[in-house]
Amino acid sequence: MKKRYYTTELQDAIQLLEAERVINLQLMKNRFRQTSESLNPRKLLQNTLKEITTSPYIADNLLSAGVGLAVGYVSKKAIVGWSGNKLARLLGTVLQFGVANIIAQNPKTVRAVGHYISQRISHKEE
Repeated sequence: MKKRYYTTELQDAIQLLEAERVINLQLMKNRFRQTSESLNPRKLLQNTLKEITTSPYIADNLLSAGVGLAVGYVSKKAIVGWSGNKLARLLGTVLQFGVANIIAQNPKTVRAVGHYISQRISHKEE
């Protein structure tokens, strides 16, 4: 009699483990599908753009970096021009990245200066 009891108990345990395996396999398939969908380049780009547009911090940093690069480029061209001198071009590049870095790290100061300049220009026109 005891042998039969252990056999039944063992069969129940096997059935339980098989059911658990089926559930785990389905969960693993679902996780794999979700992961592969999230790593789709199109989905990655959509999520990144969504994050950029919804986060004011990221958009503000991108704007500051863009303005910094533009002002740095203009300052390089204003000082160096189209010079063929390699030393002048090197110094212009250093100036460009220095100005871009300063502007990108101090966006509030740049906005204040820009606001002040626009106020002065608008007062002169009146």
